[in-house]
Amino acid sequence: MEFRAETRFLRVSPQKARLVLDLIRGRRAEEARNTLMFTKKRVAPYIGKLLQSALDNANFLATEKGIDVDIDNLYVKRAVANDGPRMKRIRPAPQGRAYRYQRRISHIELVLAERGKNDDTLSTVVGDDAAPVPAKAKRRAPAAKKAAGKKKTAAK
Repeated sequence: MEFRAETRFLRVSPQKARLVLDLIRGRRAEEARNTLMFTKKRVAPYIGKLLQSALDNANFLATEKGIDVDIDNLYVKRAVANDGPRMKRIRPAPQGRAYRYQRRISHIELVLAERGKNDDTLSTVVGDDAAPVPAKAKRRAPAAKKAAGKKKTAAK
């Protein structure tokens, strides 16, 4: 069972949000909450609220709907930050010109799932869309270099 929470139109660039989301992806919910509490990024409290919302969604389904969910066994299955609409702004520049710049906005989605007994594989920690990691890839030996030949003189 998966539990989602989503925040939209957050005034932070998706690139900066992804730095914090990478810290919590694949971790247990309680461990992710502690990580966010001590992360010194401006977006960390917003992601903490989002994580709490996903936990509340799971708790609601466990109590009200009668679904069997172990809240202590939840982990962050997916955490993505996508682009939102960009706000175009203008900054005054020398000699009457104007420089354009863009304020970026992000949409953040967080998915919690319950870790089962056989879900401890690498693909669940990295994400569902991750390719399986091969055990050992064959390596080819580098090609041997050709010996340098003598230069021929030009015919007259």
